[in-house]
This record gives sequence, structure tokens and C-alpha cells, in this order.
Amino acid sequence: MNGEAARIVVMATVLAGCGPRPSPEQRAEGAAAFATVQQVFQHPRCANCHIPGDAPLQYDAGLPHTMGVARGPEGHGAPGMPCATCHGTANSPASYGPDAPPGAPHWVLPPPDQKMAWIGRSAAATCAMVKDKGQNGGKNFEKLIEHVSSDSLVLWGWRPGGARAPVSVPHDEFVAKFKQWAAAGGPCPAEQAGAG
Repeated sequence: MNGEAARIVVMATVLAGCGPRPSPEQRAEGAAAFATVQQVFQHPRCANCHIPGDAPLQYDAGLPHTMGVARGPEGHGAPGMPCATCHGTANSPASYGPDAPPGAPHWVLPPPDQKMAWIGRSAAATCAMVKDKGQNGGKNFEKLIEHVSSDSLVLWGWRPGGARAPVSVPHDEFVAKFKQWAAAGGPCPAEQAGAG
């Protein structure tokens, strides 16, 4: 095979892996599906740990976490006071009271260099951040879907225990909308005038 033929084979292989481009209708529906994704992200079960600063929030009101809790250098809490000091691998028994520290496997905040903070962000800005591999831990759409579908800490949001309200959108609906958005190529909703 000569050089030109080899180049054509390589290009055909690359292009075949790209798959069909989503239609304008699919992209519009994908951008609309992101409204449900954004609704989940803005719920306190998600937003309390996806914070712009370095101190998590708590309760449905998003109050500053008590006891001076901090993100720490890797998101696991401050040295000497990791998240696991209070947060076990499962919710505390009901007998501990409605406000006992919740728990899930690998209770952690996003690391400081990839905060994935969407509090106060528009849907368009959140959308752009979520699919930016430089901010999302290097995840492609497949890994993002895996994360929202099966990560035990994400799933905790629908079984938070105690007096905490679960995420208001059913998990299967959230995942379906996330997949619809991803299948359309991750189109972001248009910025609204004055949105940040």
C-alpha cells in the first residue's frame, strides 16, 4: 500500500469512529434535556458539595457546614479531619436522629483543582463546565454517564436518609435526560440575557 492509500485508510477509520452527527432537532432536544440535568445539579443533595469555595454546605437551605469543615488538598477534608471522621460508608441509623451525619462509600468533595461548582451558574455555563475534561476529571460522555448512573455517592442523593429531601427528579429520569443530552453531542442551552 502506498503512502496516499495508507493515509486514506487511516482517515476513513478515523471518520468511521466519529459516528453520525446529531440532527439539529436532536441537538435542540438534547439542549432541552439539559434543563432536567441542571435541576438535579442545583438540588442541595448535589450543590452542597459542588461548591465554589472550600467549605461544604449542609441541609436543604445550603447552610455553611458546622465545625469548620474544609475541602482539603484533595477533597477528602482537611488534614487531621477527613470527611470520614463523621461520614461513614452508609447513612447513620434512624435512632441517631434526623440530622445525624449521612454517609455513602467514598464521601468526598470534588478536588480543589476540579471543583465542578455550579452554584449560581447558568445552565449554559454549567453545561460547558460538565463536558470540559479539564474541569471534570478527564471524563468523556461515556464516563460521565457511568458516573451519574452508578457512582455510590451520586446515588446517595436519592437515598439521603434522615430528614434530608432526596433529589426531586427520579434517578432514572435524570439518567435518561443525561444520556439524551450526551447522545446529542452535549449541546448547551442558549445563554439568557443577563445570565452568568
